[in-house]
Amino acid sequence: MLDARRDLTALLDGDAAYLPLPADNPADVRRLSEALALGSPIDDDAALVVSTSGTTGTPKGAVHTAASLRASIDATAEVLGGPGSWLLAMPPHHIAGLQVLLRSLAAGYDPVVLDLAAGFDPAALPAQIAAMPGHRRYTSLVPMQLRKALDDPRASAALADLDAILVGGAATGASLAARALDAGLPIVRTYGMSETAGGCVYDGLPLPGTRLRIMEAGDDGAGRVALGGATLAKGYRNLPDHPAFADPGWFLTDDLGALDDHLLRIVGRADEAISTGGLTVVPQVVEAVISEVPGVADCAVFGVPDERLGEQVVVAVVAATEGPRPDDAVLRAFVTERLDRYAAPRKVFLLDALTLRGPGKVDRRALRERFA
Repeated sequence: MLDARRDLTALLDGDAAYLPLPADNPADVRRLSEALALGSPIDDDAALVVSTSGTTGTPKGAVHTAASLRASIDATAEVLGGPGSWLLAMPPHHIAGLQVLLRSLAAGYDPVVLDLAAGFDPAALPAQIAAMPGHRRYTSLVPMQLRKALDDPRASAALADLDAILVGGAATGASLAARALDAGLPIVRTYGMSETAGGCVYDGLPLPGTRLRIMEAGDDGAGRVALGGATLAKGYRNLPDHPAFADPGWFLTDDLGALDDHLLRIVGRADEAISTGGLTVVPQVVEAVISEVPGVADCAVFGVPDERLGEQVVVAVVAATEGPRPDDAVLRAFVTERLDRYAAPRKVFLLDALTLRGPGKVDRRALRERFA
């Protein structure tokens, strides 16, 4: 951690520019190093190039300055009630993990690091949380980690002692959030991405200094989410004309969202919508319904090619550890009743775990390729 502290402090001071890479994956290191031109000249004010591929699989590098990273750190501390020490429980080459390290160092604490070499083990949480210094203590988890921790009573009790648990990287379902709150966990649901230095909307409200607007909203009020403000990246590495940054000071996301009483509600992603029989199905809307079906621990809705419909809606389901296996007919009827028949999955695939990418995001493209 001594070398890491020195390098990360230089990053925060704007004295160096870094490209975090997954040290345990040589193939990814080569791919990202080539795609993001590691070692070639960069703007003087650049401090960080953080890789992001979205849903396309094509690496892009969001370029941040020390100022944009500091803005995120300061705004997070303000909203959470003050600086504190942080527990790192996710890979540090992703923006969420890196920000955990930077927030802790900015507050004057070495972060406590959870060993993820063999995967996330909630049984390790009590000892690591007990080792955290400071009057205020925080961590950041993805929904999958939160679900596993809630299944472990000792891990859940340890997390309840923290001052805040940021949950992001993927959508946190209503049932999972309710379960965490019932267990006394101080969760904060976050929304953001590499381009915004991590989460910039907490529990539906933008952080101080973050701007938010909905573009091209339809009759239901939903449209493309655009984000701006102090935490925004300069743009993408060696992609000066990328359309996502075409409007100066703004980043146009691929997420569909709406404002309900000034709170941001994410509907889904424009680039993941399924076109079936001339109708459009947003996977995340269907997933929110399916997650309420008894016996469902996790699910991912996606489209596979169909000669008649163009695409058919299908779902991969992870069953809960306790209780009966989710019944396919009940699942379809549940969706039909709450949405419509065209949104109900025509096939249900039972999996031990969903295919993931990045920090806990469902890899729908991999699922499509697997079951097409």
